[in-house]
Parts: sequence; structure tokens; C-alpha cells
Amino acid sequence: MSVSRTQDRQARPQIDRYLHIHQGFGWKVPRQFNMAQACCGQWAAQPATAKRQAVREHVAGQGLGRSWTFGQLQQDANRLSRVLRAQGVQRGDRVAIVMPQRYETAVAYMAVLQMGAVAMPLSMLFGPEALSFRINDSQTRVAVCDESTVQALQQARPDCPSLQTLIGVGQAAALADLDYAQVTQASAPTFKAVPTLAEDPAVLIYTSGTTGNPKGALIPHRALIGNLTGFVCSQNWFGFDPDRADRPSKAVFWSPADWAWTGGLMDALLPSLYFGRPIVAFNGRFSPEAAFEILQSHAVTHTFLFPTALKAMMKAVPNVKARYRLHLQAMMSAGEAVGDAVFDYCQKQLGITVNEMFGQTEINYVVGNCARLWPAKPGSMGKAYPGHQVAVIDEAGRVCPAGTPGEVAVNRFDVHGQPDPVFFLGYWRNDPATQAKYTGHWCRTGDMAVADADGYLWYQGRTDDMFKAAGYRIGPGEIENCLVKHPAVANAAVVPKPDPDRGALVKAYVVMSPDWLSRRPAGAGQFAFDDEVRRQLQSHVKGLLAPYEYPKEIEFIDQLPMTTTGKVQRRVLRLQEEARIAAISPS
Repeated sequence: MSVSRTQDRQARPQIDRYLHIHQGFGWKVPRQFNMAQACCGQWAAQPATAKRQAVREHVAGQGLGRSWTFGQLQQDANRLSRVLRAQGVQRGDRVAIVMPQRYETAVAYMAVLQMGAVAMPLSMLFGPEALSFRINDSQTRVAVCDESTVQALQQARPDCPSLQTLIGVGQAAALADLDYAQVTQASAPTFKAVPTLAEDPAVLIYTSGTTGNPKGALIPHRALIGNLTGFVCSQNWFGFDPDRADRPSKAVFWSPADWAWTGGLMDALLPSLYFGRPIVAFNGRFSPEAAFEILQSHAVTHTFLFPTALKAMMKAVPNVKARYRLHLQAMMSAGEAVGDAVFDYCQKQLGITVNEMFGQTEINYVVGNCARLWPAKPGSMGKAYPGHQVAVIDEAGRVCPAGTPGEVAVNRFDVHGQPDPVFFLGYWRNDPATQAKYTGHWCRTGDMAVADADGYLWYQGRTDDMFKAAGYRIGPGEIENCLVKHPAVANAAVVPKPDPDRGALVKAYVVMSPDWLSRRPAGAGQFAFDDEVRRQLQSHVKGLLAPYEYPKEIEFIDQLPMTTTGKVQRRVLRLQEEARIAAISPS
């Protein structure tokens, strides 16, 4: 995880440039600010920019489908705002947006935000129970949905007394209270936006409940401003010349990240529109082939791809240049550690240096790399983006020295002592959880890392993912990255298996790559094949990492449990191991 002295000397001028940028940056947050006005209204108000493409549709197997301008987006948002107002939606009311990537989803966000109401994104993957909890907890009055989500909402509705109106888009109209197309077409294309303060709530996003019920993070309008330094840096200036920021070039953004999550909403949809650039909407299932098709057919220049997606692409298409012509200028990745195998693949096959980023729903886009402005160290999370004061702290809230593991934390104030606008307002109706998030002015993330002498952070895992085996502290990320380097492995997750002698054994769950699966014989021969692969993988890890880190057990599975944001759910596997041991020895 360290660079050579020669590399270090070469990196010094760029590191000094980073310090110059970081120390010279200061936030300028206006008293009044509205996400919808910044992302659409300002462009629609000018005749020249109103004609710019805002959203373009991808049709699988065909490429570019329909497209919509900023002027059209604003007019359709105005119509929907009038519909919502007629349904009684007022400033501060919550409106659920339960749709995948599609034009109407962007319309719904702009409509809700310009009213001063609060947009509540909900994943199309949520079942009735997940939906009813969030709708009831937030006291949501209106939900906008499409055919992918209307049935789950109908099943949840009897348990949601606050939910008064369902607005159905497309085929969902037949099962909803209002037909989106009919009611918006009957409305005027004008609407007077509600002036909002930068501090006013804009979005309510529920975080995954790993230890209890999900918590609603209330995001203010100003948080979009707090995201921008990270977005611009991770996207290598997003089509601007860093020395002439007024000189834009063509840029097209796409990410498979669901717009119902922070990664899709705050890292893709809103910042792309904020800079007046088009974003590709793909309402389809992710696959490596679909990803490459989108990147090529839309001449995508900037993207956000999860490490899980990149691993699948690397295994499915090892020689990209022979099959596709790409136009990529920058890529950001987050959610899990990329690892040096994927990092190298992106450089050699995609022609770009992937910029890893770290953030949370509550404090997003705070740490990362910017290959254009400072050197990226393969495998590192990066450094604090301008405007954010980030450190690794111990349990008492003290900053850990370089090389000492601790918890990543973000200070409420920047290096100049000014408030950082990226911070959430708090957890919805949960003051104890909000207070527990902080130690003094430090907001804890629950993620472990080590800082090196240059300020780069090296991810160690979630605080609940770390474990001890035979007295050694184990972080799963390094072992998983090592396993993925082997051609037999498409993806891997490492968890502790309880053991009476060592406390825990290192166990790996492995998804085989398509190529190796094709070699796997059926019947009895499969067991011998699997045993041979296990031995190869164990030897592979032993040869690259410390002896205590190799997986004592390896279990092959078809797919890993994943969150809807592309993160491996190690907790599910860890609990499975504990349950197996309990079944064998209840004591």
C-alpha cells in the first residue's frame, strides 16, 4: 500500500498542488438556494441553454431513444408541481418518488424540490413492508410510481393511512388514483417556484438498517453545493479545462446507480444537470454487455461505476479495445474498495485512471481521488476533497497518527473554521441517533481506515466487518481484492467463521468467473474440480498476503448478497455462519 521513493518524489509537486487547492478553497453558500432551480430552472430560463439536452433515454439493443431538453424538463416539472399542489402538497411535505431511471423520475424531483416540498426516493426493489415502514415513518402524502412499483405500493397501502394519492406513470396509471399523463397534460406549463433557504430540507433518504430499523437522513438544499467539489474532482473537472473553468467541452454522463439512492441522485443525476450536461437514463438490468453498449453508443465521457460492476466487466470483457470504441474521460467508483486489479484494468483497457470516492448519505462526496489534479494511489480511498476536513479518529475522538487504524470522521467545519455545507440536518424524528453520530464536531462514518503520511486513506472495512482470527486483526477488503486477481474469481466476500480455538477462521464466499464455470464438470467431477480451485485460491492468497490472511475455508456460491447500491452484504454471510455453528453446537 505504499509508493516507492522515486514515485513519491515525482508525486510531490502534485501533492503540493493539492495542498494549495485545499487551503485556498472556501465555501460560498447563498442564503437562498434551491436544488431544482440550480439543476434546471437556471438553464430553462435562458433561450440558448433551454435547448440543451438534459435527459436522454437508452433503449437496449438500439442505443439512443428519446431525449428531452432543459426547457421541456422545466415545463413538465411545472405541470407536475401544479398537480401536486392540487393534491394538497405544501412546503415541507414529503412526496415519495418510487421509480427507476427514466425521464419522469427527473421531472418528479424537479417538481417536488421547486415547491419547497421534500422528495423521498424509494427503490423500485423495495417490497410492501419496506415501503410501508418508510411511508408511515415519514408521513408521506403522495407517491409517484410506475409499472415496476405500483403493485408493491398497492399492497403496502392498507398499512399507510397517511398516503392519500398514487400518481401512476405509464402502465401504472390503470392501478393508481391519477394518470400522470392525463393530469400533467391538463395542467399549465408555468409554476412560480417557492423560494427556499439553503438550510431548508430537500430530500429524505432512508439508510439501510443494519442494526434496527432504517433511519431517514434529512438532506438540505445546500448539500448539493457540498457535493460539488468531490464531483468535479472525481470526474476530472467534468469536461472543463481546470485552467479555464469557463471553457466547457462536450460531456455525457451515465451511471447504473439507481436514482433512488445517494449514489444515483447526488453523485449522478443532480450534479450532471447542475452543470447543464445530459445524463443517460437506462431502465434496465445491469450487465457488462449493456454497460459497454451504453458507454459506446452514447459516447459517454463521464461515469460512476461500482466496483462490483467493474469486476463483472473485467471478467466478461478482458480485452475492451478489441470490441468497443469508448470516449471516457473520467470515472468515479465507490461503495467498496476498487483494488489494484480493477484499477489496472481501467487504466489499460478503459484508458482512464479510476478515481475512488468515499462518502455516506449523511455526508456525501467527502474523500476521493482526482487523477488530473493530484496522483491517485492504487487501492487508496484518496484524500479529503476541497472544503472538507477529514481525519481518522480513535474511540475518544482523537486524531490517529499516520499508519494507525481508526474510524473515518468528517468535521462540521472546514480548514478555515467555516461550516461545511455537505452535512445532513439529522435523522428524521430520531434525535438520539443523530447525537450518537457525533463526537464533538466529528461526524463518525462507521468505516475504518488508515491514513498515510501524505493524507491518503486506505479502507479497512466497516467497523462491524473487521474481525480477529488467532489474535490477528483482519480486514476483508485486502483478501477479497487478492482473490479477485485470480482468473477463477468473479467476486468474493470474506467473513469470520466462529472457531472455539482461534476465535474465528477466515472464510471466503466466492463467485466463479464465467470462464471457469464453463469448465466445471457436472456430477461427481464437480467436487474434485472445486477442491482443486480451492487449493489454487488458498495458495494464491498465501503467496501474496500474510500467512494468517488466507481463507481456511472457501464456499462457492452463485451470487453474493448485495444491497441495492451495489455493496456486498457481509453481515448476511456473517450471520449465516453464526447460525450454522449454533445449529451444530447450541451451547
